Amino acid sequence: MNRKKNRTLRLVPLLMTMAIAGAVAADGPIVATEASFQCITHMTPVRGFYVSNLLGHLDATLKAARSPDGAVYPPGSIVQLVPTEAMVKLRPGSSPVTRDWEFIELDVNAQGSTIRHRGYADVVNRFGGNCFGCHAAAQPQWDMICETTHGCAPVPLTRAMIEALQRSDPRCKPPNVLRPEDVEALKTLNTPPKS
Repeated sequence: MNRKKNRTLRLVPLLMTMAIAGAVAADGPIVATEASFQCITHMTPVRGFYVSNLLGHLDATLKAARSPDGAVYPPGSIVQLVPTEAMVKLRPGSSPVTRDWEFIELDVNAQGSTIRHRGYADVVNRFGGNCFGCHAAAQPQWDMICETTHGCAPVPLTRAMIEALQRSDPRCKPPNVLRPEDVEALKTLNTPPKS
């Protein structure tokens, strides 16, 4: 009886960690939770965007992200350009129309992340763009990942704005140090366009 109880007590921290990270059994559905999304700059950078993997397969995700010829991302991959938007690669067959990507819109603050909206072909970001509509334009070898040479329309942000948004992620502990050019880029983002 004591052995069984001790084994159960040892499993509790592991199960809690898996639940918090959104990790699942090797063949179960992949469900990203709010705890799956942390400070973007704590993820692994690749050419201006960030990646991680919910199932612990970061090396496979990096291999796909760094491939010069394109590749299909492995299940569990998370791809983020800015703190408030994420793509999560689900298991094959989960959403054939989106090549198994789930699009997630987040609210972020110092306490963490809140999922505002999630889905496949119907998620609209803060800029009014349909996530799937933009990513569907990526050439097939890029597995719906948009970069400047992948066939997607450009995002309405400059490189300086993107980097400023990444470094100003309020979830980062300790906070990233903002450069003067980050502060200026963030001011530009908050200034309404002139009519």
